[in-house]
Amino acid sequence: MLRRPEYRKALVFCGLIGVPVSLVAFWFLVAMHELEQLVWTDWPRDLGWKQAPWWWGFPLLLVAGVAVGLIVTRLPGLGGHIPAGGLHAGGITRKSLPGVLLAALFSLPLGAALGPEGPLMALGTGLALLFAGLVRAPQTEASTALLGAAGSAAAISALFGNPVVGAVLLMEVAGVGGPQLFAVMLPAMLSSGIGALVFTGFGRWTGLQTMSLNVGLPKAPPLDAGDVLWGLLMAPAIALFIHWAFVGGRFTAGFVSSRTVRNTTLCALGAAGCIALYTVATGRSPAEVALSGQVTLGRLASDPHAWSVGALIAVLVFKGVAYTLCMGSLRGGPVFPALFFGGAIGALLAPLPGFGLVPAMAAGMAASATAALRLPVSSVVLVVLLLGNVDTVPVVVLAAVGSFVLTELLPQGPRIPAFSESPAGRARRRESSPGS
Repeated sequence: MLRRPEYRKALVFCGLIGVPVSLVAFWFLVAMHELEQLVWTDWPRDLGWKQAPWWWGFPLLLVAGVAVGLIVTRLPGLGGHIPAGGLHAGGITRKSLPGVLLAALFSLPLGAALGPEGPLMALGTGLALLFAGLVRAPQTEASTALLGAAGSAAAISALFGNPVVGAVLLMEVAGVGGPQLFAVMLPAMLSSGIGALVFTGFGRWTGLQTMSLNVGLPKAPPLDAGDVLWGLLMAPAIALFIHWAFVGGRFTAGFVSSRTVRNTTLCALGAAGCIALYTVATGRSPAEVALSGQVTLGRLASDPHAWSVGALIAVLVFKGVAYTLCMGSLRGGPVFPALFFGGAIGALLAPLPGFGLVPAMAAGMAASATAALRLPVSSVVLVVLLLGNVDTVPVVVLAAVGSFVLTELLPQGPRIPAFSESPAGRARRRESSPGS
């Protein structure tokens, strides 16, 4: 393939596309962060409050619901992918870009319990196709898929700060290798995870050393039996939590598809109600239930003792319901909130006998990311790179495999309404059908 001139040209063009896509992705993420800071921190302080009041989410999410509903019904592309359907690498065209950007702008900073990864991947795909059209590059079905995947990979790598995550994630999202990829990959991951545990445990028991790859990095406390046991028991519970949130999101998407503007607004206001109830019940910031959870997860990891057991349970309940409502109505990505749920459950269960905070959060985040993405390899790579702790890799792998197997065996819930099955699309078909 590398000897074919057309493939070499496509390879060079994909490399060139990575430059503008990454720059746009950078400024998109900066804009989202600055707007979130402005709306949820600066404005309340300017008005004299220490933190946003309990009712703060209602006007913001009212605007978000109405705006996203109008974008879905009036602009091409329905504002991008529905988050309850997971991440997608395709399905975005150049004409979809304005709707994707506007839907993300009205969803993420105004309090949707979603992350930026979904719109960012759609943005990368659309920009790659736009640049290809501007330079009049030949566009076949294969080249369009290749350029779209390259644009998505560049954008998602900017988000996660690592090109490996983008490449591995797109490999799994695009389904390279088909079902056989997962059939070969899962046994290999499972055996390697168990092998790493046995190898590490036997080395500690004997006190002998081998010539394994080791560059002298400082090590975290070694895993013990309690970490492995509790991690294996915790992973299915987290997978069920995330899975049923997605099923609820699919039901929400079906509810929204009937009367889009009205029902999107109702779901957004329902999420605002969850934010208000959490704030009243705990006295903590409403931003902990709103938004993606990325900042809150960092604070939780750095100071878990600042959270009481009641606060952790409350944020899981109220943010979980808001997450479900937003996944079927607003626009964003499902990954970052899922990572927060896994980390929060890990912090909640870390005091169990023999369980450490780092392996608990690592296993929790691996299980939740896998349940949300349905991509076990990408989830393992993502969690390991986020934590920067290679000693937890065995429990991360085992939690990811267990979560993936369980979520694949469970009922998936109703089908996400396709773009062509939107109310406007059905109306157009009825008008054009014979005898109408």
